[in-house]
Amino acid sequence: MTDSRQPQVTVLAGPTAVGKGTVSTYIRDNYPEVWLSVSATTRSPRAGEQDGVHYYFIDREEFDHRVQTGQMLEWAVVHGKNSYGTLRSTVQDAVAAGRRVLLEIDLQGARQVKESMPEAQFVFLAPPSWEELVRRLVGRGTESAEEQQRRLETAKLELAAESEFDVTIVNDDVQRAAGELVALMGLTPHSR
Repeated sequence: MTDSRQPQVTVLAGPTAVGKGTVSTYIRDNYPEVWLSVSATTRSPRAGEQDGVHYYFIDREEFDHRVQTGQMLEWAVVHGKNSYGTLRSTVQDAVAAGRRVLLEIDLQGARQVKESMPEAQFVFLAPPSWEELVRRLVGRGTESAEEQQRRLETAKLELAAESEFDVTIVNDDVQRAAGELVALMGLTPHSR
């Protein structure tokens, strides 16, 4: 059941390692009525990744053309190498079809969406504490110590942007946080 008064587009952002991907995956797996945006990227597919499912894989020239012609709702160059972004048309098509749309993006992307789509709902996903955020980042074991430190410095800046968002959800439990998010989207959360 949906509430037609709710914004059709919800933007989820927050600091590195807060669990944006985990919450989004939980929603994808448990709330098929939510349309999760698939980003476009200039990087090559990794093993097992499918075009249009994990990302839209496009070359740099095509990506740059789409940026220049306003076809990207938001975009960024990540780590000075590959570009990532949200295709405006895919979001517009989902909205036109009456779907609730969830964009899981970084702070820079959220700010761009706020400029072009201020009617969207902006949700900040926060960690229960700084110590828990550090534990999650270090516990992933996917970054070097130097990269972890760089991400933690960035996380401090990202946490300082919380007031730019409409609502904050603390990610202390994935199922609970996902339920709170879908309720904000005007959907009925599943009971535990």
